[in-house]
Amino acid sequence: MTYLSSNQLKEYNEQGYLAPLDILSKSEALETRKEIELIEKKLPNEIDKSGRYNVHLISPKLDSIVHNSKILDAVECIIGKNILVCSTTLFIKNPHEKGFVSYHQDAKYIGLEPHNWVTAWVAITDSNEHNGCMKMWPKSHLNIKDHNEKFNKGNLLTRGQTVENVPEDEVKSIELKSGQMSLHHPRIVHGSEINKSNDRRIGFVIQSYIGTNVKQTLGKNSVQLARGEDKFHYHEVINRPRDLMNDKNILLRKKENDYLQEIFYKGARQKGSY
Repeated sequence: MTYLSSNQLKEYNEQGYLAPLDILSKSEALETRKEIELIEKKLPNEIDKSGRYNVHLISPKLDSIVHNSKILDAVECIIGKNILVCSTTLFIKNPHEKGFVSYHQDAKYIGLEPHNWVTAWVAITDSNEHNGCMKMWPKSHLNIKDHNEKFNKGNLLTRGQTVENVPEDEVKSIELKSGQMSLHHPRIVHGSEINKSNDRRIGFVIQSYIGTNVKQTLGKNSVQLARGEDKFHYHEVINRPRDLMNDKNILLRKKENDYLQEIFYKGARQKGSY
């Protein structure tokens, strides 16, 4: 069991995030990278940009991370013993590309209410200052902040949603070794800069683990039951993949990604690349 200590839980509640937590071995992280790159090779452009979501639905290896007991133990301490998986995202920054993530709050556009959920950011490669690690604004999770929708080039967010005037002197860099993860609150302000290294920076993000009492208010998400029981039945439940890139699961992933696009662009004046 790897439940959070009282001090760790206090830190999460006060700061809005917790890191680092050891989850995978370096060899497990490397095998995961190989599977991601195999999918990229077999399905060119399918998991790029707006296709980067829900790859766990076609990859048993990524699915196993989603259901990793170390992650679920930590998540249970935050949202309770009944846990649903509500989508995942690959954040891949290739070397010499200008991809960045503006400062934002996840809860602003995802539509999951109440905020009894948490995001797990798993480093498949090392994530550091040089290759564009996540940066958190501690204690910024106490309320929802105004966002500008910039749709700016290179921004890896759907609308280029941006919280302005983030105090850089307060922001903390979340450096992770491959196999480590961070947990962050739905309302924490966070972002990341471009990759200045000569290798890819790959993050696999379970966004999000939600309590069974959480509804999708902007559209529809299907879920997997990760732990406990669901007495609310707000969401359709989908199965875990048994085979890599199974045709049936590829179609399921497309359906779920279409749902996500409707949620992410609800009320938007235009549509971005992600």
